[in-house]
Amino acid sequence: MESLVQQHRVLIAPSLLSSNFARLEEEVRRCERGGADLLHIDVMDGHFVPNITIGIPVVRALRQITDLPLDCHLMITNPDRYIEAFVAAGANAISVHVEVSAHLHRTLQQIRAAGAFAGIVLNPLTPLSYAFEAAEHCDYILLMSVNPGFGGQKFISSVLRRIEQLAAFLEQHQLPVPIEVDGGIDATNAEAVVRAGASILVSGSGIFRGGTVEQNIARLRDAALKALPVV
Repeated sequence: MESLVQQHRVLIAPSLLSSNFARLEEEVRRCERGGADLLHIDVMDGHFVPNITIGIPVVRALRQITDLPLDCHLMITNPDRYIEAFVAAGANAISVHVEVSAHLHRTLQQIRAAGAFAGIVLNPLTPLSYAFEAAEHCDYILLMSVNPGFGGQKFISSVLRRIEQLAAFLEQHQLPVPIEVDGGIDATNAEAVVRAGASILVSGSGIFRGGTVEQNIARLRDAALKALPVV
């Protein structure tokens, strides 16, 4: 994850929350053909957010059918209890919400010790100070651009300012920590999100709704690349 900023790359992460669960393997194959860089998996427990979604058995099944990195976003109240199980199932990266992590430093250490990249997640109105304090201890930072819990929501435009502020902090302190953004991202706003400082774009409805998955990934990447310097 640390190399992303250095390579000036933008990674596209389809959010499987918006995919057709009845045809999940087909959806994954479409993501692969479209050139997706990783798969974003939203894990919800019905407590931290008002929804219940994918769990460990599905992550294990996904690991058996794809070599794409699995980016697990734990929207659950007790992430520490399940970290080892998610890594054992095949998760390559695990992000936890600062809003529920009472001992965040220990949780990040636990994720790394289990063999995965460790990330933190901030909801749209959670103070960025949490990210500033934790940045040196994590591998990536995920900023939510919608309130978590459901797919298909509209991008909260004020998050662009948060991305800029976090990117400026990371640059000032020479911390090569990629910024991931999740929620309402599609080809209409991808350029602005990357220009603000993000390098990992999570997109659900923008990829799985309207047109083909392959076409939508291509459109998203083309839009994102407009924000990068020509090298």
